Amino acid sequence: MPHCIIEHSSSIESADLNQKVFLGALESNLFEPDGGDIKVRSIAYENYQTGTVKEDFIHVTLRILSGRNDEDKLLLSNSVMFQLISVPLVGASLTVEVVDIDRNSYSKQVV
Repeated sequence: MPHCIIEHSSSIESADLNQKVFLGALESNLFEPDGGDIKVRSIAYENYQTGTVKEDFIHVTLRILSGRNDEDKLLLSNSVMFQLISVPLVGASLTVEVVDIDRNSYSKQVV
C-alpha cells in the first residue's frame, strides 16, 4: 500500500512522474522503508479539456487503507506534491488527493 495513480497530459513523460511519485510516497515514511509496498502507475491523456485553454496537468490519487489520521494524509499529499513541483513545467496544474480504501471490503491475494 499505497496505490498511486497518476493521470497526466500526454506531453509529460510518464517514467519521470512515476519515479517522482514513488519518491514522494517513500519519503513520507508512512510505508515500508524499502518502498516494497508502494505501487505506482500512470495514465497519459491525449484527449482532455482544461477550461478554455488546453494546458498540461498532473493529478495524483493516492489510495491508502482506511485508518490513517488527517495529519498522515496531509504529510503524504505534501511529500508527493514536493516531488511534483520539481518537474520542469510551465503553466501546468498539479493536484494530489489521498483517498481511503475501505478495509472491510478490500481484498488482496498474491499469486
